[in-house]
Amino acid sequence: MSAATAAGLTGLSQSVAGAHAEMALETTSVRFAKATGICIAPQFVAEDLIRAEGLTDLRSVTSDSGLAQTEMLARGEVDFGIDFATAYVIPIDAGAPIKVVSGVHVGCYELFGSTDLTSIADLKGRRVGVGQNLSTDDPYIFVSAMATYVGLDPKRDIEWVTGKAKPAELFAAGKLDAFLAFPPEAQDLRARKVGHVILNSSLDRPWSQYFCCMLAVNAAYAEKNPVATKRVIRAVLKASDICAAEPRRVAQFLVNGGYTKEVGYAEQSLREVPYKNWREYDPEDTIRFFALRLQEAGIVSSIPQKIIAEGTDWRFLKEIKRELKT
Repeated sequence: MSAATAAGLTGLSQSVAGAHAEMALETTSVRFAKATGICIAPQFVAEDLIRAEGLTDLRSVTSDSGLAQTEMLARGEVDFGIDFATAYVIPIDAGAPIKVVSGVHVGCYELFGSTDLTSIADLKGRRVGVGQNLSTDDPYIFVSAMATYVGLDPKRDIEWVTGKAKPAELFAAGKLDAFLAFPPEAQDLRARKVGHVILNSSLDRPWSQYFCCMLAVNAAYAEKNPVATKRVIRAVLKASDICAAEPRRVAQFLVNGGYTKEVGYAEQSLREVPYKNWREYDPEDTIRFFALRLQEAGIVSSIPQKIIAEGTDWRFLKEIKRELKT
């Protein structure tokens, strides 16, 4: 997989060698947050592509997930991160120096519910499992956005269940009415026929019309190193294409690298997540949509236009789309 990615496993027309005709790199160093999860597979697949772009000093910095990771990005402890759109909207609202530069893929989360739940509106008065801290938990933020979209008040209408126990285990034991699952949890629950899917973000509108995970850069790094920034973005987007075109090989790569354990669930996840949609969807629409949802939920105070103006930069993406003829 390592050699294949650098060689252009999917036969993409844009060769790595073409990068050498561009302006010289300002730095050969780039740091990503050390993350886990099948849905951010492009970050792992992109490592050799990033090195082939000339950024040979590629490092992974240990971090917590969710907003803790984006806070590291804001502080300049890492240079790039792939995270949920909501995880960027919140720190940008607080003035964090982050620039969202591209979407990576649409939809990887699924809302599971007990048999008597049929819609998001049915969450009213129900137990929804999240992590240990509501203020930084990604599932809490996502489900809050869903709740406000259907007219619920997430702070009053939902009973949030926190703790060290994994929500998937509590749900399977009947101690929760709903929780938000990510790969490979969702694939495992479906295989075991535990509960049922109320919402699939890859398939169900409006959620399927917006990016789930997005790529962001520390603003100072992008300003100081525009050539390096563009090359990293290009490598990640090529890696997304590889995930779409070669799910079986990427799944084995993830297992071999210790990113996940079960190759079957990994391949299923890679086939279900629309990795190629970075070419078609407008990332600004995603930021606008989630900024409005989180404003309605009282989680952010800025209007979407302010968050877009201060926390996004689409110039690199537009250039890369032209280069890759998309």
